[in-house]
Amino acid sequence: MMNKLIFGRYIPGDSFIHKLDPRAKLVGSFYFIGIIFLANNWQSYLFLAAFTLGAIALSNISLAFFWKGVRPLLWLIVFTVALQMFFTSGGTIYWQWGVLRLTEFGVRNGLFIFCRFVLIIFMSTLLTLSTPPLELSDALEYILRPLKVIKFPVHEISLMLSIALRFVPTLMDETEKIMNAQRARGVDFGEGNLIQKMQAIVPLLIPLFVSSFNRAEDLATAMEARGYQGGEGRTKYRILHWHLRDTLVVVAFIFVTALLIILRN
Repeated sequence: MMNKLIFGRYIPGDSFIHKLDPRAKLVGSFYFIGIIFLANNWQSYLFLAAFTLGAIALSNISLAFFWKGVRPLLWLIVFTVALQMFFTSGGTIYWQWGVLRLTEFGVRNGLFIFCRFVLIIFMSTLLTLSTPPLELSDALEYILRPLKVIKFPVHEISLMLSIALRFVPTLMDETEKIMNAQRARGVDFGEGNLIQKMQAIVPLLIPLFVSSFNRAEDLATAMEARGYQGGEGRTKYRILHWHLRDTLVVVAFIFVTALLIILRN
């Protein structure tokens, strides 16, 4: 399952999405997560799905690759949708057993929640797949730059984000290697009940923590050897440039917002 988790991975490319300024992509992704809550009927969700699929098409990244990456998170989505469906009252009652009931409003809200989860995951995954972690860090630092007035550690926050995104795929690969080593010793992670499966994961945690601490120590040593002392007085090797295509993305999101408001009930 670890090699299917694509969050944090970057796929090099020369598409329209890849060429966008990371600030435009970062702001656009968070803005999309905000405006998706304006959708409240199937027409608005269909429009958002078409917009998301269009963005994925512009990135030249296979949609099948997205589904492969989202699949490990489906159990969480299904659990949330089930809670919404069986504990929401209103409308026609299709089925009832004790406190559980399947109603018209519950089914509708469950489907909307499912669409909302999938679209948010698709858009946030598209952000990380098409943007190198260092560019995301630079974009976040630039956007949060006004907070330096109140002594907010903008550079340190962006640095932590960059390191986290950089090492998520590394930790996933390391976990996969440890699981393969444990399987070679006779450990079966798929047998038994839920408690037994959780107990089988315990042997993974200790070597994974040791490996993570060793990597963190090596990284700290490397930064100290290169004279890193924080963001004060540091210049930028990568200069961000805003182009016409980035402005077009902002206009597109304004259009999407206006159309969502029109499509609302």
